Amino acid sequence: MDSVKYIGMDVHQEAIWIAVLNFSGKLVMECVIETKAITILDFLKGLRGSLHVTLEEGTWAAWLYDLIKPHVTELVVCNPRRNALLKEGSKSDRIDARKLAELLRSNMVRSVYHGEQGVRKLKELARSYLAISKDLGRVMSRVKAIYRSWGIPCGGKQVYAPRYRSEWLGKIQEAGVRRRAEFYYQQLDALRPLRQQVRQELLAEAKKHSAWKWLRAIPFIGPIRAAVLMALIQTPHRFRTKRQLWSYSGFGIETHSSAEQRFINGELRRAKKPVSIRGLNRNHNHDLKNLFKGAATVAAAKAGPFQEYYDALVAKGIRPEMARLTLARKIAAITLIVWKKGVRFDAKHLKPQTA
Repeated sequence: MDSVKYIGMDVHQEAIWIAVLNFSGKLVMECVIETKAITILDFLKGLRGSLHVTLEEGTWAAWLYDLIKPHVTELVVCNPRRNALLKEGSKSDRIDARKLAELLRSNMVRSVYHGEQGVRKLKELARSYLAISKDLGRVMSRVKAIYRSWGIPCGGKQVYAPRYRSEWLGKIQEAGVRRRAEFYYQQLDALRPLRQQVRQELLAEAKKHSAWKWLRAIPFIGPIRAAVLMALIQTPHRFRTKRQLWSYSGFGIETHSSAEQRFINGELRRAKKPVSIRGLNRNHNHDLKNLFKGAATVAAAKAGPFQEYYDALVAKGIRPEMARLTLARKIAAITLIVWKKGVRFDAKHLKPQTA
């Protein structure tokens, strides 16, 4: 026990503030080191015993995880949103490092998943594709915003087409505004082929993984959705149940309750008060939620087993938006089953007892 050390790292671009606690919680070392690989490894090699390290998820987390993991007993990349202790009282790098070490020693840090090295390239390609797609959407919105701000109707996609561009630019009378629209069109022309190139590389990399054929067999999980699913989830075995995947995807239901027990005639009984439902969990992966919601929206509108499932929910009196949410949760659950077991999609998966 005397050899156990809990190390909190407050990481920044230029330097890392480090606090080291022993098993009993006594501060045994504090120091500041440069944010360089050789410096970090030299520091860790100078410590003896069982090393337990924690740092917050951020820009440096992936690099530090790969660097530090082989040299310590335990490495926890923690979720900064869960570290309420850091928000109390005074704040500095020194204080934050010490509080991180205290949270790790008390086993009160919530880890962020870092693990699968085999999908690193796929993950980076997916991140590139999603980022460029969002940038492309923003530019398209800016183009239409220019026309709308001058009272020019611009519904549909014709406003983006190169063949009609001169015609649309001619509708803008102000020279400065027209020039701004031309800049946005140039940005749009640059992003479109770049997005197509990243898309091709993403699909080529995704097809190398065995999960590709299983996920593609699920209705309305197309090539891009299957590739992004593999990149975001990495491995289905990180989720023990479908409810854990629901929470990660933003489909977990948050409930609040209080004063649940009562004494009636000296006997303890559960109070008959309803649990307050506060909606869906907010701490989630937004890209994964958009993926499942998009699949559910299309599946509810097109013929197939998912549409039959959706229509049955609506027939029971469930509101359409809630039925789509239930369908999105069902698609997520089926994805987990198919991926974990390595089986093809079967309409029987829509039954409650299997999904």
